[in-house]
Amino acid sequence: MNVLVTGATGFLGSRLAETLHSTPDIKLTTVARRRVETPAAQIVEVSSLCADTDWSTALTEQQVVIHAAARAHIMKDEVADPLAEYRRVNVDGTLNLARQAAVAGVKRFIFISSIKVNGEQTTLGLPFTADDMPSPQDAYGVSKWEAEHGLQQLAAETGIEVVIIRPPLVYGPGVKGNFANMIKLVESGLPLPLGSTNNRRSFVALGNLVDLIISCIDHPAAANQVFLAGDGEDLSTTDLLRGVAKAMRKPSRLIPVPSSLVMFSATILGKRAVAQRLLGSLQVDLTKARELLGWTPPVSVEEGLRRCFESSTEKDTHQ
Repeated sequence: MNVLVTGATGFLGSRLAETLHSTPDIKLTTVARRRVETPAAQIVEVSSLCADTDWSTALTEQQVVIHAAARAHIMKDEVADPLAEYRRVNVDGTLNLARQAAVAGVKRFIFISSIKVNGEQTTLGLPFTADDMPSPQDAYGVSKWEAEHGLQQLAAETGIEVVIIRPPLVYGPGVKGNFANMIKLVESGLPLPLGSTNNRRSFVALGNLVDLIISCIDHPAAANQVFLAGDGEDLSTTDLLRGVAKAMRKPSRLIPVPSSLVMFSATILGKRAVAQRLLGSLQVDLTKARELLGWTPPVSVEEGLRRCFESSTEKDTHQ
């Protein structure tokens, strides 16, 4: 089967390309904005992801497109109009690729979206489901939802099969963003007032997300469906920090401070949004993927966290 992966130099795309390259019966083509070697039968360079990008070379004889390229979520966006910039790449660029894919005869288009389409927070014990009404709260989430909506319309018009996957925070070797910031906090050895949080958050190990994507490549039941990704193990922030510390082989210096006091202090310091992410809940329900695809996450949270530091641990051992 001929498979095209966009964003092949990114955190997810590079791991996905590596796995697909070693998968029997897959002929892989990768697309990236800069010319670097990736494990693929063919490598195509594109200058940008926008409404007028020409995908004809990359789409030749492809049967499945996995679209992992995007303008990623940026915490402190400095552009004048963030929503317009997200739309330019994540909506216009995505739909342009999908339209050309449909014309080229691509059978299935797998779109890597975001749990931010569902929203930012859940009530404890009431997880998001794949069929909930979307409620994006920021520009990035809005752009992903608009792209999803456009893809579903395109599927109805052209017959191309669309599969949408919404992951929560993804972690693994080389992770960046919020997860990397949390790792730095643990690594610093500073005492953290997060020893008694009672929230629950869903995460997804890189290996689990890649496994779900590959399951959707040719599974008949995946056609025109939305799936949520996750590890199937929800953690409190306290449990996560302890797990990270264990994986790093470092002590977890967590002080049991009431969450209400942490939130109050963070608000005074102008860090309320940060505290909400640390103290709030965001859970996902994997029932749909389990029932339709027969999919279960192959990697446990403990193993996923260990893999985050596998290379650095081996390096330390050999020094």
